Amino acid sequence: MGFLIRLVISAVALWITSLVVPGIELTGRSGWENALTVLVVALIFGVVNAVLKPIIHVVGCVFYVLTLGLFALVVNALLFLLTDWIAHLFDLPFEIDGFWPAFYGAIVMAVVGWLLGVVVPDRSDR
Repeated sequence: MGFLIRLVISAVALWITSLVVPGIELTGRSGWENALTVLVVALIFGVVNAVLKPIIHVVGCVFYVLTLGLFALVVNALLFLLTDWIAHLFDLPFEIDGFWPAFYGAIVMAVVGWLLGVVVPDRSDR
């Protein structure tokens, strides 16, 4: 159940990000298609983060220290762009127009996801 809650929180954060950040668009023909796209892209983003982020943290440890953690913003943007690339492989109607929309989008996703996680805690938080 916790997985589904986190998936929905990520999907809502992604939807809000697509509304707020210019250059990140859901291009589906209907609301249902966009809703399904948001869920699938949130799942892809979660898998990409779960698999690659720990590896990047270990390999890029020096960069995190040297930049006082600001390197994490660049890493998150690149992971967001990778998610967009994978979404294109599945022909999902989701577009990120470059690095800067991905950069701002990753920040908005993180903040909105955190806020929603505070409002809707899952079982492990109780």
